[in-house]
Amino acid sequence: MSNKKTTLKDIAVKLNISTAAVSKALRNDSRISKKTKEAVKKIAKELDYQPNNLASALRSGKSNLVGVMVPSTNSSYFSSVLQNIEEVLNSKGYNVIVTQSNESYTKECNNIDTLLFTQVDGIIASMANETVDLDFFEKIKTKGIPLILFDRGENDLNVDYIGINDYDSSHMIVDHLAQKGCKKIAHIGGFKHTRIFNNRIRGYVDALHKHNFTFIDDYVSESNLTIEDGRIQMKKLLALQNPPDAVYAASDYAALGALQVLKEENIAVPNTIALVGFGNEPFTTMVTPTITSVDQHSAEIGKIAAQTFLEHADQKTATQQLNKKILEAKLIVRESS
Repeated sequence: MSNKKTTLKDIAVKLNISTAAVSKALRNDSRISKKTKEAVKKIAKELDYQPNNLASALRSGKSNLVGVMVPSTNSSYFSSVLQNIEEVLNSKGYNVIVTQSNESYTKECNNIDTLLFTQVDGIIASMANETVDLDFFEKIKTKGIPLILFDRGENDLNVDYIGINDYDSSHMIVDHLAQKGCKKIAHIGGFKHTRIFNNRIRGYVDALHKHNFTFIDDYVSESNLTIEDGRIQMKKLLALQNPPDAVYAASDYAALGALQVLKEENIAVPNTIALVGFGNEPFTTMVTPTITSVDQHSAEIGKIAAQTFLEHADQKTATQQLNKKILEAKLIVRESS
């Protein structure tokens, strides 16, 4: 078998027509007869012709490809966002290229370079936990490519952002725990340099003050919010001379890790320590006790992100400005609180 790719010229020679006619036939150009189009498509299929999308994009300035960058695809939140982005964009003739950073800044930079090389028409992204330097995201803007951020994004980039009200979500959680009689509420948080986790921490602290609860430094931690992080931080909280009576984790994975430790230590949940997660992952309803969590409207965020890109594509403008679309999160109360 030959590795040589079939070209437009190969199809043209086979049919004894010009390469230009083959190209127009494959683009369904009205100047080419139906008979010729059918013949070209038949030979193209027989020869397994694959169009050079990159060359086509360079010629036309449009690839009909949109890059989507997420920290991870194994979370139901990001999977749901991706599914809805793809459904909306596919219906408008776009294909989606998905990359994941695995929370690595270096990998995120490499992903951006790859997507730019592929001549994508736009990039929809949620930043990695490690990302502090925004130069690579600025690079997208200088290329005149629409950049839409969701979940994790920075105001300094002055682009469209879609997410939930993280600050108010923390108030909602602390209010709920206070209503259940909890007064010593700990927070397993994400890294403060990431805007959404900073907002969750700020909301948590302000909500404590609102209820006249004491703020205790040892009750607050920063991490990648993995299951293992949840386990580590929960063990530290239990080792304190004055352990908390409630824990609010900024992700369901960290909440799951915390719950594992509490069960291993035979600590009653929620009677001794109440627990609240964030993200409404499917497993929150499958464990015992079921985990109270915050629903982030992932499906709607995915649809809005895709529609926002389409608006930029229709307007054909390279100019972007800070435009936030903020949804109100919903607390799903379950057995753990």
